[in-house]
Formats: sequence, C-alpha cells, structure tokens
Amino acid sequence: MSARNSYQPKGSSVELGLVGLGKMGGNMRERLRHAGHIVVGYDRNREISDTDSLADMVAQLPESPRVVWIMVPAGEATHTVVTQLSNLLSSGDIVIEGGNSRFTDDAIRARQLDAAGIGYLDVGVSGGLWGLENGYAVMVGGDADHVMVVQPIFDALCPPGGGFVHAGPVGAGHFAKMVHNGIEYGLMQAYAEGYELLAASELVTDVPGVLDSWREGTVVRSWLLDLLVKALAEDPALDEISGYVNDSGEGRWTVEEAINHAVPTPVIAAALFARFGSRQVDSPAMKAVAALRHQFGGHAVTANSGTER
Repeated sequence: MSARNSYQPKGSSVELGLVGLGKMGGNMRERLRHAGHIVVGYDRNREISDTDSLADMVAQLPESPRVVWIMVPAGEATHTVVTQLSNLLSSGDIVIEGGNSRFTDDAIRARQLDAAGIGYLDVGVSGGLWGLENGYAVMVGGDADHVMVVQPIFDALCPPGGGFVHAGPVGAGHFAKMVHNGIEYGLMQAYAEGYELLAASELVTDVPGVLDSWREGTVVRSWLLDLLVKALAEDPALDEISGYVNDSGEGRWTVEEAINHAVPTPVIAAALFARFGSRQVDSPAMKAVAALRHQFGGHAVTANSGTER
C-alpha cells in the first residue's frame, strides 16, 4: 500500500511542529494550543522557541505521519527550511507551507519532498495580528488525502463559521492567497483615496466621524474600514505614520498573472503603482511632466517642488 493510501484521519488532537514563531506563527501556535493541539515550535529566536534546533523539533514529534507547518518569510528562507526538512522527515510525513510564497515555487517544493515520500500542502493564511482572537481564513492546495490528515489543524485555526477551502492541487492555496492580497491592495487604496478627499474638503469638519458612520448599514462597511477608523482614533492626522508603503510581492504577482491570463485588473494594478509612487519623495515622472508643461506652455515651476508659481 502506498504512503498516500495509508493515511488515516487523526482524532481531535494533533501534534505538529511549527517553524517560525513571529507575528503570525506565534499567534497560530497559541490558537492551536487553545484548541487542544500539541505544538512544538521552533524559531531562531531562542527566547520564543520551544526547541534548540529544527532537528530537535522533528525528534520530539510522534511517529509518522509527522506534520510540520512552516511560517517563515517567502523565498530563500522557506527554501532552506524545506530542504532541511526533506532530510529530517520520512516517507509518509507532511509539510505544510503557510507563508506568502509565490505559487510557482510550490510545484518545485512538492517534487523535492515527494522524492522522499513526504507530502506537501501549500496554504494561504489570512487574518494578520487579529487571527488569534478572530480566526484565520485558510486556503489549501494539495492532495485531498493529505488535507484529510491535518484537517483538525485547519478547523482549529478557522473561525467556527467557516474560512476553510481546499482550493485545488498543489499551488492553488498560494494562488488564492495571491489574488486575495491583490484585492486587498485595491480596497485599501480606495479607502485611502476617500479619506484624503474628505480631509481635503472644507465642508467636512469631522472626517473620522464620517468614516465611522460608514461602519453600520452601508455597502462599504468592512473590517478594513474598522481598522482605518481605529487608526484615526489613535492618530487623527496620521502624523506618526510615514507615507512610504511597501509591497511584499503578492500584488505584483497578481498583476503578472492577470497579464498572463488576459484578465483586466485595472484597480489592482493602479493600487500597486500607487504604492510605488509613495516611495518617491520627488517623482522623476512628475518632474518630466512639469518640464513638458514649461516647454509647450511656458508654465513656470519652482526648482525644488515642481509646483506652479
């Protein structure tokens, strides 16, 4: 009988290793423990780690199928951990990759682990810092038999009313999370532009109050709006926050896949480019626009700001 067909669903309590105990991983460990699961966590930060090494973590797990969930930054860090686990785990074990990896990397990792008989699930996780209390949305890619083995873990992480989906084969979980984050870019940008327009108006004297009023009964109410109202309550003019906005990759990957599939995503693309614009103190493009206006219309501009005199 193959390792895949020998998998049997576990009971309500699961024991697993969790690699990466940062903002997300640490809260996930706590939520899983609250649900009665046994979590052996490993992190390079010894102050928060349960074990001294990755090998020590694996050694503390019960016999196959051993389950290890990875929550480290996407890219080289994830690749390194997967490679190490491929040498520490055995046939029949399962690796869950829960970071914001690019979905194209999942097939490579699945093949690498499959060569040792180790199962692989890619999982997009959404919930941020609030996931410990509210639960997480979990989007899973991989073999259905592997999903069945670790389903109690997903059930514990998700809110009671839902939040779980087996999105498809390997790669589907991270693809779904990529699109989710692309949509998030667009929603955040729309709220931000609305806030700026309200603040620029001489008519509206209570901008935070207007946004707060939208939280009940309107079609634009959402958790993101709740968080914007919370941020304004803490810092009404957002004086303590820089306007520089980074992007962790998912937005640009979403736009790239939209191009590959000939799917128009103008809102997500505009939100992505708006983030790029936030990093330019003195935009070269706007300097070029000012220079062109001066050339064809004689519009005078200041040397340091590009604003008309």
